[in-house]
Amino acid sequence: MRQIINSSISLYLKHRFKVIRQFMDKPYEIQERIFRDLINKSVQTEWGKQFDFAGIDSFGSFNKNVPISHYDDLKPYIQRMMLGEKDVLWPGKISWFAKSSGTTADKSKFIPVSPENLKNSHYKSNWDVLTILYNVKPDATILSGKNLAMGGTVGRLANFPDAMIGDISGIMIKNAPEIGRVAMSPDTDTALIADWNIKLEQMARITGKENIMSVSGVPTWAIVLFRKMMEMYGKSNMLEIWPNAEVYMHGGVAFDPYRAQFREFFPSDNFTYLEIYNSSEGFFGIQNDLSVQDMLLLVDNEIFYEFIPFEQFFDETPDVLTIRDVELNKNYVLIISTNSGLWRYVVGDTVTFTSLEPFKIRITGRIKHFINVFGEEVMVSNTDKAVAVACEKHHAKIADYTVAPVFFKNQDQGGHQWLVEFSKEPGDLAAFTHDLDLSLQQINSDYEAKRFNNLALKELELVSLPKGTFYKWMHSRGKLGGQNKVPRLSNSRQFVDEILSFYNQEHGK
Repeated sequence: MRQIINSSISLYLKHRFKVIRQFMDKPYEIQERIFRDLINKSVQTEWGKQFDFAGIDSFGSFNKNVPISHYDDLKPYIQRMMLGEKDVLWPGKISWFAKSSGTTADKSKFIPVSPENLKNSHYKSNWDVLTILYNVKPDATILSGKNLAMGGTVGRLANFPDAMIGDISGIMIKNAPEIGRVAMSPDTDTALIADWNIKLEQMARITGKENIMSVSGVPTWAIVLFRKMMEMYGKSNMLEIWPNAEVYMHGGVAFDPYRAQFREFFPSDNFTYLEIYNSSEGFFGIQNDLSVQDMLLLVDNEIFYEFIPFEQFFDETPDVLTIRDVELNKNYVLIISTNSGLWRYVVGDTVTFTSLEPFKIRITGRIKHFINVFGEEVMVSNTDKAVAVACEKHHAKIADYTVAPVFFKNQDQGGHQWLVEFSKEPGDLAAFTHDLDLSLQQINSDYEAKRFNNLALKELELVSLPKGTFYKWMHSRGKLGGQNKVPRLSNSRQFVDEILSFYNQEHGK
């Protein structure tokens, strides 16, 4: 029966690819239509009246009338929506709010998720994922078995009894249509367990007996699950548990530092890795060419995109561009307006365009996840690539890492301090550290210039932490779960000093 279902849906997806081809061929027209639809639907909202949406007749007037928004700018409006108020940022009442972990702050953010946003951005984009997957891999059969999504949880907050709160993955699982639930594993109740230690144990026991065809989730937490399952079932890799598994869909963090580990989990040349770009705010991109690590920008999912050149982002009046004006290989801050009432909202990610026909992007980092204390302008994409190069050379594997500056003190030079947790340590840690530094210089010319002859910056310092340190630290902060990620880079020493203090307390130092 499942083979018949897979064949039937496969035929449907081949037909549906024409829709994707249409927005690839006519991105400007589609973005213009989305822009006007969002404005017209929101004229009578409080936000629309405040910023004269009725008088907006072009992107120019939109750019002039409506401010760029950060979460703190929208927070008072969102809190009123959480209390049940209607027609605030978006028409009607919104009942669901996605809890964003806030990887650079302790406080959570709550992102409104309207029914339109859930249906026409998140769920629609999931169909886009399947459509693209079956297009690039015509022999795919993932719908003939079960599919594992490592989701979060849902619940309520005492101060907001009218609002349902959860990770966007949990919200999607909770609201999934019946046709989707049939293909999911584990069951909804297990998938939504709040305690991740209990959930991982239950997921391992349930899915170990299922015919799992695909897995999706943040690599960090997938690795924790896979290790638990291999120990539980006494197997050396995941294909011994899920022999028919075909695809791992990953997003949230760069995959390069984890690629070698996943090849050991799934030792098959036919196993596929597909990158997706989804977040609490919306679903933005899907890898549509398995030979290239970039993603097709989804321009037809009721999100209007704008971009600010990264070097201008902190200026008082930066240039704000639509897709008509972006250029290749430049770093942009992503700005979105959505059918949930996020208006000109700063997502926090930086992207670069790798293609303009069609529009394809690559995530380069976070606005706050970079180091530029000494003028080195190091982005997460730089450090991830340097890690991959050094690991390949030294046959090492990194489970997690974070980097912070070492500030000038007295006559000492500045530099970078790396806290690294290896899943497979290099034979020579000093040589690995040296090669990691060299790789970063080759990738980033600004860092190379500061490192020249050790004049401005000394060689990076690497501290190797025992396995499980990052997991235990995240657990101590109440930050377990697929939406929570270890911050990679920071201009301050907050996270590095916290982790070192946690490690020293654990080991009585």
